[in-house]
Amino acid sequence: MTSLVGPHSVAPAPGAQEMAAIAAIAHAEAGIVIAPGKTSMVQSRLAKRLRALSLQDYASYIALVESAEGAEERRRMISSLTTNVSHFFREAHHFELLREKTLPPLISRLRRGGRARIWSAGCSTGQEAYSIAMTMLDMAPDVATQDFRILATDIDPVVIVTGRTAVFESTACETIPPNLRQKFLEPVPGGMRIAAAARRLVSFRELNLHGAWPMKGRFDAIFCRNVVIYFDAQSQRKLWPRFAAALLPDGWLFVGHSERVPTVPAMGFETVGITTYRLATAKT
Repeated sequence: MTSLVGPHSVAPAPGAQEMAAIAAIAHAEAGIVIAPGKTSMVQSRLAKRLRALSLQDYASYIALVESAEGAEERRRMISSLTTNVSHFFREAHHFELLREKTLPPLISRLRRGGRARIWSAGCSTGQEAYSIAMTMLDMAPDVATQDFRILATDIDPVVIVTGRTAVFESTACETIPPNLRQKFLEPVPGGMRIAAAARRLVSFRELNLHGAWPMKGRFDAIFCRNVVIYFDAQSQRKLWPRFAAALLPDGWLFVGHSERVPTVPAMGFETVGITTYRLATAKT
C-alpha cells in the first residue's frame, strides 16, 4: 500500500535498486543518463514531487511513474531531472558566424519572397531563440513582415511557459549586447520583457528529441547546444542523422562547447567552425 506523509516530510534517499529504476525510466523516456553516484542530485530534484504527491518513499513514486496512470507524472519527473541552464548570446562565436555567414543568404531569400526557418532544440527558457531573433531583426528589421520563424522546443513544459512569457530577470539580460538591450527589451514588473517584434518570430513547443518530430518542413539552421551531452553514445548516434534529415541543403548545425559530432561525414555533416557543422554536401 502506498505510504503517505505530510507536506514537509523528507523521504529517505533512494537506494541502489531505486536509483537503477529511476535511471532506466529517464533513459527510456528522454535518453538522459543518470550515473549511480548521482543519488543526492536525484533526491534533491525529486523530493518536491514526492511531497506534492504525499509519497513516503521512492519505491512508491517509481510504482506510480511506471503505472498506466503515471504518464503525466513521468513528464513531471523528466522536467525535474532536466538541467535547464541557458544564457543570452551564449558562446558568442556562434552568433558571430550567424551574422557573418548563416543569416545573410537567408535575408536575401526572404526579401525575394522565400521562407526561412531556424530550430532551437532544447531551448530551455528561450534565451537562445530570442538571441537569434534579436540578431536577425538587428540585421534586417523587415524580416518581421516576411516568412521567417524560429521554432523553440524543449521536453520540459515548465520552461516552455517561461519562454512564452518572455520575462527575464534584469541580471539575466546583462549578456545581451547594449545596443540590442536598448532595441529589444522593455521593463516590466519582475524584470525585462523581450519586445513584441522578437517575440512574434519565436514559437515554443514541447518536444522530446527522442520521440516523433511532427515538423513537416526542413530548417536552414538547428541550434542544439549543451543538450546531447546528457545522452549516452547510442542515443547521440541516433540523433545526428535525424538532425541531418531535418536540415535543408547547406543547412547549419550548432552544438555545445563540450559536444562533437563523431565520424562527421557518416553522420551527414562536415566541420565548418568551432562546434559548427553543415551538411556534408554543402559548399563552403
